[in-house]
Amino acid sequence: MIDDTPAPKSSSAGALMLVAVALVAANLRMTITAVGPLLEQIGADEGISPAALGMLGALPLVFWGLVSPASHWLSARLGMSTAVSWALVVFAGGTLWRSLPGNDVNLWVGTALIGCGLAVANVLMPAIIKRDFPGRVPLLMGLYTALLSGMAALGAGVAVPLSELPLAGGDPAGWRFALVAMGAPIPIALGVWIAAGRRRARVGAAGDRRGVHAPIGTAGRRVWGDPLAWQVSLYMGAQSAIFYTLASWFAPYQISNGLPAATAGAELMVFQAIGLAGSLGLPFVARNARVRRWMPALLPAAGLVAWVGIPLAPQAMPAWILIGGLVGGASLTVSLTLMAERARTSEQATALSGMAQALGYLIAAAGPLLFGVLLGATGGWVPPFALIWVAAATQLVLGLSVGRARFILER
Repeated sequence: MIDDTPAPKSSSAGALMLVAVALVAANLRMTITAVGPLLEQIGADEGISPAALGMLGALPLVFWGLVSPASHWLSARLGMSTAVSWALVVFAGGTLWRSLPGNDVNLWVGTALIGCGLAVANVLMPAIIKRDFPGRVPLLMGLYTALLSGMAALGAGVAVPLSELPLAGGDPAGWRFALVAMGAPIPIALGVWIAAGRRRARVGAAGDRRGVHAPIGTAGRRVWGDPLAWQVSLYMGAQSAIFYTLASWFAPYQISNGLPAATAGAELMVFQAIGLAGSLGLPFVARNARVRRWMPALLPAAGLVAWVGIPLAPQAMPAWILIGGLVGGASLTVSLTLMAERARTSEQATALSGMAQALGYLIAAAGPLLFGVLLGATGGWVPPFALIWVAAATQLVLGLSVGRARFILER
């Protein structure tokens, strides 16, 4: 079984692990959200259609979904900390490969590798938080998702300005430079993460020192037959489909409304930065058990207002950005917290996280792709945005069930 031992009672080990978790979180979204504001440049440079651009936005999610189930196995074989270390190495390699010139395949292969690395890190981080900080899961999940939202916003906001930086000859740096720059902080996160894992092992946490023959528990298989696990997974899928569809297509939509690309990217940055408030505020708003019970349903209900307003009343965009940003940040926190709180052990949390993110991101991958297909087929923005409305309604219905305090694998 995967180690359920909390972090040893060492303030230095706990503090270093907290810093490492924060640095990993800071790197898990920029490489994805930077793509949306650059889609126009990428499409023009590579000759890619709207449908193919939608596929480019969906590709990391496809690989998240395909690789996520293997994360439980990797964590049992290598230890959770070591598995995250290798995930960061693959992630960094994919970020560099994606921007290599000379071959159109590089864009797609690099994006696929990014998805593989992110899949493992995304699955294991909630379980690591539950393992090392079991008494502070809601608070630290709020901080974790706030960093995801904040750095996602930064990636969206700086992508276009970075691509427009002048080179020595006066030409702009281009989208390749902007995308590879998103991976610059990854080596820092990797170094601190390795140091934190070694420090944790030295002061007595046995789980990450296990050999490659560590036994694998049954939760990874049994979780796929659990109804609550399916509900959490589908909730994750609906929430993720909304976020990644908007991350890919909000800026192009605003560009079609006449905004400059840099301004559209800045609006996307503000939209995602507001998610910080949603992520950080949720643990305090949901301290009351009754509020926490209904929060998974209340968030998509509020979000529907913004998602309908964006294409039908764009003149009120500041209001939709505010509402949608708060809902988006809080929804991600709820989704990840459910993976930890609907499981009794870190092994079960890893299994649930692997299932939820596998199904969730495969569902989410359909969002940017179908949005692009509908946009190309209809030439209008309302039919594609209707996909987001359906996802929000689905999330609302599921939220009525997953908000109840119960646990997976208890039948």
